[in-house]
Amino acid sequence: MAKEIEAYVKLQVKGGQANPAPPIGPALGSKGVNIMEFCKRFNAQTQDKLGKTLPVIITVYKDKSFDFVIKQPPVSVSILEAIKKEKGSAVPNRNKIGTITWEQIRKIAEEKMPDLNCFTLESAMKMVAGTARSMGVVVEGKEPWKS
Repeated sequence: MAKEIEAYVKLQVKGGQANPAPPIGPALGSKGVNIMEFCKRFNAQTQDKLGKTLPVIITVYKDKSFDFVIKQPPVSVSILEAIKKEKGSAVPNRNKIGTITWEQIRKIAEEKMPDLNCFTLESAMKMVAGTARSMGVVVEGKEPWKS
């Protein structure tokens, strides 16, 4: 029989750098999860993505055991990485911080596609482009689907 789920915990943790300090410790400790076991398993699975911010959804069961699913890095982090900036614009409608090409947007959309709620690459690209614009990043060129 399937285990009974007690709670879901959503966190954003840097790959390969999980430790029992906040925010992980308090979030998992309040649910009765073995924090060190989570940190060891998470770090082992994310050695190849060292330092990247990764969303993780932890399923906590009634018997205090747990499973977790690691998602792709957030779109905003991927955009900042592509334009080589630290953070987005404070006033995105006036202050632009950089430019991104449709080819870079396509690459980010393909990478993030499993986590997005869309069916086509075109709609995923539109979502990524919208995120870029709201961060103060100019999308360079003409949309590839408008010929």
